[in-house]
Amino acid sequence: MTKIKTICLLLIVTLSLSGCWSKRELNELAIVSALGIDKVDDEFDVTVQIVVPGEISSKAPTSGRSPVITHHAKGKTIFEAIRKMTTLSTRKIYFAHTQIVILGDELAKEGISEALDLISRDHEFRNDFEVIIAHEATAKEVLNILTPVEKVPANKIINSLRTSQKAWGSTISINIDDLISTLSSPEKSPIIPAIEIQGDATLGMGKENIDKVETPVILKYAGLAVFKEDKYVGLLTDKESQSVSFLSDKIQSTIEIIACPKGGTLATEITKSKTKIKGKFEKDAPKINVHIDVEQNVGEVECTINLTSRKYIDYVNKKTEEIIKKRIEQTISTIQQTYRSDIFGFGEELHRTDPEKWKKIKDDWPTMFQELPVNVEVHVKTKGLGTMQNSFLNKKKKE
Repeated sequence: MTKIKTICLLLIVTLSLSGCWSKRELNELAIVSALGIDKVDDEFDVTVQIVVPGEISSKAPTSGRSPVITHHAKGKTIFEAIRKMTTLSTRKIYFAHTQIVILGDELAKEGISEALDLISRDHEFRNDFEVIIAHEATAKEVLNILTPVEKVPANKIINSLRTSQKAWGSTISINIDDLISTLSSPEKSPIIPAIEIQGDATLGMGKENIDKVETPVILKYAGLAVFKEDKYVGLLTDKESQSVSFLSDKIQSTIEIIACPKGGTLATEITKSKTKIKGKFEKDAPKINVHIDVEQNVGEVECTINLTSRKYIDYVNKKTEEIIKKRIEQTISTIQQTYRSDIFGFGEELHRTDPEKWKKIKDDWPTMFQELPVNVEVHVKTKGLGTMQNSFLNKKKKE
């Protein structure tokens, strides 16, 4: 009887299971690696970059065809444009593996909130993909460029973004959740990495773009795009973007070049950076204090300098502090006066510091931000000198 009861119970449980009713086989899907959104007149022009599995397989021999294909369609909404693509694709377009969403230059200048609604709402999109702006180009043009080394261009775009952020500091990756959160905040405006096409975009669409030793058309990160609310208002230079990375506490590593006391230059490698931003009110007037602690190693010496002397190590520390501090102050001033957009989150910090006083000034914050006093302090420590304390060039000159 016990066995019969157990079997009956198992049968009842089995009937309640749904099974794999919604499964899709791989050969039935068109896997999207990247999505591009442009605005043409009053319609959205949507492009998808689809992986061709047979051309990227490490086991199967390739036929020489492109490893990806692109489809695009227009619609009054992004949802409509995507559904129209079913007339082009032989397979179900599948977005669960989308790594990046690229927003065209013109769309970004008009405002990105509307374009982000579907991809932040639709259950098929994951919430960990990166958002990128196409600087002075359309998203369609960027997604049509074939890239060497990485067969799938979307992989090149995402890997370059992360490598640059880790080793140079001029890019900051932002996923859809972070972007939506920032856009929803009345106290902070977003920054988004911008990519540009160097060369003739039409040449980059052909296989010859990956068959040459020197690639004629490349995709390169141009810096950080500044937004005011949801509109793209300007692009920061490479060094300005690094300053924003310092202020955002996103610097993992970068390089600084300083002048030596007797001529020549010395390069240091920033290995660690920690930024603390504190807001305060003095007689109801807001102020911001920025404190940055930096650790570095000496990376390259092209001058005569005695690095075994404490005096010269202090000199290297001081000069590095001055360079970083000056560049950050110039970047803050540029953003305050030119873009007038609080991309640093100073307003959020003041709100946390004193909610009551913030409530009194929040309506005037866009104006007050332009004249906000910001005090920047940078402290640098040199930890390592490499495998040699002094350059062998010094010995050669003495001889």
